[in-house]
Amino acid sequence: MSTGATGEIYRIDWLPGTDVLHGTCHCGAEHSAQDPVEMWEWMLGHPEGHEPRGNAS
Repeated sequence: MSTGATGEIYRIDWLPGTDVLHGTCHCGAEHSAQDPVEMWEWMLGHPEGHEPRGNAS
């Protein structure tokens, strides 16, 4: 079963020389973590846990 493309892009980069992963959500929010599971939970938990850029209160 296919649900079709959403246009959402999630990006995770490894920071060379470290154990740190840096993630960027489709909304522009960013997060760094050493644990890949933590990183994916943060990304897939959208929007809980992060806000799009420019929406800080």
